[in-house]
Amino acid sequence: MGKNYLCHIVCALLLVSCTSSGKYDSFTPGRTWEDTDGVHINAHGGGILYHDGKYYWYGEHKSENTSSALVGVNVYSSEDLYNWKKEGVALSVMPEGSGHKIEKGCIIERPKVVYNRKTDKFVMWFHLELKGMGYSAAEYGVAVSDSPEGPFEFLYAQRSCPGIWPVNMTEEEISAAKAITQADLDSDRRHDYVVAGAWLARDIEGGQMSRDMTVFVDDDGTAYHIFASEENQTLHVARLTDDYLYHDGVYARVLPGKSNEAPAIFKKDGVYWMITSGCTGWSPNPARLSCATDIMGEWTSYPNPCSGPDAEITFGAQSTFVLPVHGKKDCWIFMADIWTPDRPIDARYVWLPVTFGEDGVPELVWRDSWSLDDMYAR
Repeated sequence: MGKNYLCHIVCALLLVSCTSSGKYDSFTPGRTWEDTDGVHINAHGGGILYHDGKYYWYGEHKSENTSSALVGVNVYSSEDLYNWKKEGVALSVMPEGSGHKIEKGCIIERPKVVYNRKTDKFVMWFHLELKGMGYSAAEYGVAVSDSPEGPFEFLYAQRSCPGIWPVNMTEEEISAAKAITQADLDSDRRHDYVVAGAWLARDIEGGQMSRDMTVFVDDDGTAYHIFASEENQTLHVARLTDDYLYHDGVYARVLPGKSNEAPAIFKKDGVYWMITSGCTGWSPNPARLSCATDIMGEWTSYPNPCSGPDAEITFGAQSTFVLPVHGKKDCWIFMADIWTPDRPIDARYVWLPVTFGEDGVPELVWRDSWSLDDMYAR
């Protein structure tokens, strides 16, 4: 976690982040964050939905000794983003031995919930690995509810767009991908063939792998599922149907062969910005920043946007979501998790304001403590 990580925690623990009534009035990244019952918030790899005056935080329920799903997806609510009330389990796993895709002991990661105005439904997307299969299933799951608190009803899980090629590959590129052989992959040009679509062609019939993910709703109401695919070598951006329940068959490969995961995306002044991480398992690495003017178009990479102690390992954390603050223009919060694989339930949260340099490029600057008022006092 880096030489300064423990210093971050010690400093944060010494900060007083509560009002006299015992409620939080600031964010202290990296410290234990208790809900209104005094229990550390258990909503990891999460995402947040704003609806009817409240924020809803959905995240993985982590247990003491395993990251496998023994409970499901938790949901918390808040009116101020500092103080969170546990609303319960939004999506419950099925009983052990049921044989269900979300049977107790499966892996459920990075749940994201979006509201569909046309259907008046709340739709949850998540990364799913089937029980006992490690990370080989690489599926996404979808669930739906009539209310933000749930309960969510599991609908289905599968891989992405079987039999369909990306919209940003030419016929010539598709033919070349189909022609890649194992001998090519065993050569010293292996990475070139991965970039060309070796894993894409391999998985075309059964569907593309779907691992670390997020869901983004654009200004026009169109929703997109963004996820790590092709053995985590390439991101895919898949457009959803109008009801947000399925892929509509249109998708693009993004940053092929760049090994990105943990995507978190937001949009400012017509530009899409995406923060990701490299693929180093539970160990943190430098954050990555990319932008595009077309979500399925060409993406340009930028240097690590982090600055401050342990910036080279994203402050010991990994991105999960970028939250737009309701009612505040150009105000976003970067959300990340400090994973603790030896005791998953103790994983901490890093929330930092997204600021912008003189060149308009997003920045993530470490702060021991900060509040929304701090951001607007400058």
